[in-house]
Amino acid sequence: MRAAARRPSLVSYSDWMDVGIGLPNAVRGVDRRGTVEWARRAEEAGFSSLGTIDRIVFPSYESLISLTAAAAVTERIRLVTDILIAPLRANTALLAKQTATLDHLSEGRLVLGLAVGGREDDFEISGVDFSARGRIFDRQLEELRALWGSDRVGPSARPTLLIGGASDAAYRRAAQYADGWTLGGGPPETFAERYPKLRAAWEAAGRDGEPRTMALFYFALGAHAEEEARRDLLDYYGFLGEYAEQIVASAAKDEDTVKQYLVAFEEAGVDEVICFPTSIDPEQVDLLAGAVR
Repeated sequence: MRAAARRPSLVSYSDWMDVGIGLPNAVRGVDRRGTVEWARRAEEAGFSSLGTIDRIVFPSYESLISLTAAAAVTERIRLVTDILIAPLRANTALLAKQTATLDHLSEGRLVLGLAVGGREDDFEISGVDFSARGRIFDRQLEELRALWGSDRVGPSARPTLLIGGASDAAYRRAAQYADGWTLGGGPPETFAERYPKLRAAWEAAGRDGEPRTMALFYFALGAHAEEEARRDLLDYYGFLGEYAEQIVASAAKDEDTVKQYLVAFEEAGVDEVICFPTSIDPEQVDLLAGAVR
């Protein structure tokens, strides 16, 4: 799937695939330590990226503000939204300005993953029509392309852009507007099943080269891994009912499982995997770094 090897991060599992770590911005109780100190440790450990997960109706930290705090205390690590729910930012010009500013302040480190979102309560509280989110997103992508790099919003050309989602529309958007696609949650076999659809859309759009790809999985390490994963993931995904138990079961709760996931995602052809935490304790950064190495 790739034309050539990319320069790996310090904790890359191989010469092909980068390994990032999520900020615990969507873990209940997140605080400054779980943002600023976490970001510093992640950079020192050599992770390729810091990721965020987006929600409105949850006591979480907002994604772009969290990444701005991380940008202020780091120099190298990429800053990734995986993903940001674009239609909830109804003022597209403001979204363009905010993301261009963060990309410029971080000297080009922002990787902006965008998608339509799937929680009706997030749209209800935001005053946005849930049923129109796809049409809103298409319009936003056109507007963002026109606004980024212009004198109207400045000060930066557009950040690296990924599109998330599993629909034909998502693959089309990735091929038409972005640098690639993010699977979001899902096992390696799901990525392998969906990638051909992305590649077909890429070729149909007349794009050269290869689309950048990304995936994620949840992890919890240490003596209380099972307890922490269960508490956090049932809290965050409780709206899914019984399926939330499957998400808990799929989380990597020991070093061997982390390594198995990374091997499988590499074999599936993913460019970068972001491991998202279920705890706000910065010690998880060091535990994951040890597991990856």
